[in-house]
Amino acid sequence: MSIPVVPPLAALTLFALWALGLVLAIGAWRSVEMFAGRARANSFPSGTQHGSDMYWRLNRAHMNTLENLPIFGVLVLAGVTLQVQDLAFQVLPSLIFVARVVQTTIHIVSGSVLAVTLRFSAYVVQVASMIVLAVCILGTTGAPAP
Repeated sequence: MSIPVVPPLAALTLFALWALGLVLAIGAWRSVEMFAGRARANSFPSGTQHGSDMYWRLNRAHMNTLENLPIFGVLVLAGVTLQVQDLAFQVLPSLIFVARVVQTTIHIVSGSVLAVTLRFSAYVVQVASMIVLAVCILGTTGAPAP
């Protein structure tokens, strides 16, 4: 299976749009619950598990995405600013985005042991890829790699 490769800034934009899509899904879920009379506007306490299991997994998947967006953003913006031409820098942002979508989708769909294992694997792909991006960037600047 090959992943579609887009420019690093496009991958970063898609990652941000993915996070936005998740927050819109949370908002839609809450709206349906309120309009159906199953919840009130104050029925969604921040940081406290609430709602169905799937809703809570959606909520956590959104937070996981937001936790990684700034790191991904810094790496892509630094690489683009420094005009990194390394092939890894051109390909890995797309892989990171695809792995994020896979991780999020698995997270929302199931909390089974297999699902958690698969989503962790997708997360490892993201972290390893971000480390490689950082090494590419530091190699361009002449700074010592970690």
